[in-house]
Amino acid sequence: METGPLLRWGGARLPSENTGATQRRLRKLNLITILPPLAAVGAVLVVVDARTWWDAAVLALGVVTALVALERWMADDLSRVALPCLIITAAIWPFGVLVADGRTAFYGITIVGPLVLPQLRCHRSAAALGLIAFVAAAGASRLLVAQEDVRGVLIEFVAFPTAVTVVATLGMFANQLFYVLVEELEESREREAELAVARERIRFASDLHDIQGHTLHVVKLKIALAEKLLRSDVGRVEQELREVRTLVGDTITQTKELAYAQRRLNLSAELENAKNLFEAAGIRVRVDRDAEVDAPTGELLGQVLRETTTNILRHAQAGQVRITLSRSGITIVNDGAQEALLPGLRGLSALRERVASHGGELTVEQKNGRFLTAARFPHPVAGAR
Repeated sequence: METGPLLRWGGARLPSENTGATQRRLRKLNLITILPPLAAVGAVLVVVDARTWWDAAVLALGVVTALVALERWMADDLSRVALPCLIITAAIWPFGVLVADGRTAFYGITIVGPLVLPQLRCHRSAAALGLIAFVAAAGASRLLVAQEDVRGVLIEFVAFPTAVTVVATLGMFANQLFYVLVEELEESREREAELAVARERIRFASDLHDIQGHTLHVVKLKIALAEKLLRSDVGRVEQELREVRTLVGDTITQTKELAYAQRRLNLSAELENAKNLFEAAGIRVRVDRDAEVDAPTGELLGQVLRETTTNILRHAQAGQVRITLSRSGITIVNDGAQEALLPGLRGLSALRERVASHGGELTVEQKNGRFLTAARFPHPVAGAR
């Protein structure tokens, strides 16, 4: 994790790489929970329904094709294989009806068809009705080649496959709607996070205005006074100009301190600000404050909290953060840490040296997707900048 001065804190971009992360996790979950059961069911249907090795080969082809289409859909890459998979599974259903006496040969088309329908740009409803009609018509063609009980044919080859197709189609449209809602929620979360960053920019601009606006106003008054006294009181003019020079120098120092997060911080304000930022980014936050902290220690703890908050917003996919404040230190724990070795920690490295120079210790740990940042001061801090 790396951070920069407060100016970068105010302008920090929240992790846009999180966009789509939830969809990818959901697709991976589908791959783990849906694909194996469907493969097992397909294998059982082939074993039960096939009468010859030729029948078994054709029916197995339909199952494999459906699983390939499902895997590509989970990888968000169905368009490349949609047409061939649809043709193969659509041909196997009439083959099972007319040739192989396969009552479950519709298995493949009831998977591939509903997967393809939401991918269409238009006429989805018409395509869904066409798919259902095809399954029903192909099943009804059994009456043309076999002298069987009509009622049995209608149940086994028409009603049951058609009902399965309808349920699968409705389920896929509902699934598609779910993904759309997830995407909208992520976009809303990003917008809220951007608003939080905008508020931080406004806060920074307000601090900058407080420093420079007051100084410029005073400088203007002193220069105007010096102009009036230029001919009558040169000593007073020199004094006013010296004060202007000192004031400008102090303002330059304060501006640098503001830009590089070296102004004295109020820990309570930083806690409230971090809480607001996390909540705006859709992250659950819990703050446990066991004791009050003296001003010098609170200033350093506030810097640790600010750096850590920036790191979490920029580099983690956190869902929850816990902040624990005691008399001698602060601990921030977040989930969603990237599964990789710790980066250079340039921002926290500088802060670690500052903490150590005041007799404290800054600890950073990453384990099992959780990231811990803790600062501890065993002895009271004499003073901090």
